[in-house]
Formats: sequence, C-alpha cells, structure tokens
Amino acid sequence: MASVNEPAEDREDRIEKVTKPHDLGEFYLNTRTGEIEEGKVSGSLNRMGPYPSREAAAEAYEKAANRNEAWDEADKAWNADE
Repeated sequence: MASVNEPAEDREDRIEKVTKPHDLGEFYLNTRTGEIEEGKVSGSLNRMGPYPSREAAAEAYEKAANRNEAWDEADKAWNADE
C-alpha cells in the first residue's frame, strides 16, 4: 500500500483506472435528438437508459409505449371493478 508520504509520481503507476460507463457498454437514448449515445453524454432529463446494446436503446420508445398502453388497459380494468 502506498504511503501518503510518497511523492505522487512514485504512486501514479499503481493507481487503478476508473471504469467509465461507455467502457461498460452502456447505451442511452437521447429523447431530444432521438440519437443513441454510448455512455452518459446527455443530461439526465434528455436520456433513457442504460441499455446493454445499441439495438435495445433504439427499441426504448416502442417498449415504453407498449408498457404505457398495457398500464392504461390495467387501469381501465381496475376502475371498471369499482
């Protein structure tokens, strides 16, 4: 373990690199532009994800629309039972 008294240049070769999201293969859908981005390029207000692949990110809107439709149907069924 490096001592805090060691000069930084002596410790630098032992410092582990931090893995960034794009190194992990995370993809996001930019909801403003419709573009697929690798890593957290856009702000969180304009981003859906993460997704494991570009293809999964490209299908994000369709999946969200299908889920919303299913939830709307479930709400209608729930309210009809009251």
